[in-house]
Amino acid sequence: MTVQAGMLTLILTRIVYAAVILAVGYWGAKMVVFSVKGIMQRRQVDPTLISFVSNLTKAAIIVFACIAAIHQLGIQTTSLVAVVGAAGLAIGLALKDSLGNFAAGVMILIFRQFRAGDVIEAAGVIGLVESLHIFSTQLKSGDNKTIYIPNGKLIGDNLINYSAKGIRRLDLVYGVSYNADLAEVKRVLEEILASEPRVLSDPEPFIGVLELADNSVNFAVRPWVNNADYWPLLFHLNETVKLRFDQAGIGIPFPQRDVHLYPHEIAGA
Repeated sequence: MTVQAGMLTLILTRIVYAAVILAVGYWGAKMVVFSVKGIMQRRQVDPTLISFVSNLTKAAIIVFACIAAIHQLGIQTTSLVAVVGAAGLAIGLALKDSLGNFAAGVMILIFRQFRAGDVIEAAGVIGLVESLHIFSTQLKSGDNKTIYIPNGKLIGDNLINYSAKGIRRLDLVYGVSYNADLAEVKRVLEEILASEPRVLSDPEPFIGVLELADNSVNFAVRPWVNNADYWPLLFHLNETVKLRFDQAGIGIPFPQRDVHLYPHEIAGA
């Protein structure tokens, strides 16, 4: 009976210690997560990354506490750790593409190449960033389609952020006839830009002859605008330039060819 009582006491003691380890682990996980959140929030880290790191930290501490509690109960954890490691390796090999997207998502959230609300061009598409996830990024196209891009493609390829600088340059080209007065054409274009309040004065717009093409003299028109005004002003300027050129009698030539006919005698005629 004394031996049995001693064994029972030992088992109960181990159970109590295991329970204490689990309680301390759970409490410690909450405290560590609270501290990690506070540090990351003070450094203005992206909320998505804060949530992910907090959950990962909590899970790691709780798993460690569970292993320690199991060991305290007298159960050998060496084989358990080996099994968990082997399972993790197998899962990692099976999900290598997903893990690559996961790693890319963490890098995007850390380095902030773009944020929700930015207009970006990547993986052959252009769209407004609606949300950033760990494995993919959600965009909205100009015609209101939802596009999901794996984060690995955003990291591994060129990415253009149209919203990063706040202002953009309109690159417009207008062709006029070779018979047109170039000084008059430039004056009309300058008047159009000067009368448009959405065109920024700093940086200053540029107007100049871009090319002496086959059928026209091409003018480059380069005004700077706020990002929100880019597309509305592009459409407006194209329409306005056509109307003003018509009023000023400035011709916009069509592609044309000169065909020369040479008469020749037909044999036997």
